[in-house]
Amino acid sequence: MTTYSPADNPEADARVKAVFDDIRKTRGTDFINNMWRWLAVDPALLERTWTEVKEVVGKPSSIDPLTKEMIYIAVSVANNCSYCIHSHTAAARAKGMTEEQYGELLAIIGLAGKTNQLATALQVPVDNVFDAGRAG
Repeated sequence: MTTYSPADNPEADARVKAVFDDIRKTRGTDFINNMWRWLAVDPALLERTWTEVKEVVGKPSSIDPLTKEMIYIAVSVANNCSYCIHSHTAAARAKGMTEEQYGELLAIIGLAGKTNQLATALQVPVDNVFDAGRAG
């Protein structure tokens, strides 16, 4: 259940319209998904978030776009964000993620969750070689 209902015409606000137009141009689509429509409750928040998404996820870097989406899926699972799990799984598939890759990703997420919980429960001390401040 949502905690907010977006305005019928959020683009009546010039700042929102500018961001939505940039989303359309950047993504090559007329579709504005619900995340952006809901963030339009605060035009400054919408602007900041879109700018950051373009900088971190949209900008070419040493991490390829599919890997970025798969990382986003893993973090979304860890944070229990159903919306982001769905939207970034769709984006990863659009960027070429195969069913085999998806299965491997789920296996990694499951294993990481398990070993993280075990390490937390056991309070395993960090090995010196893993501690960048003490390694050497």
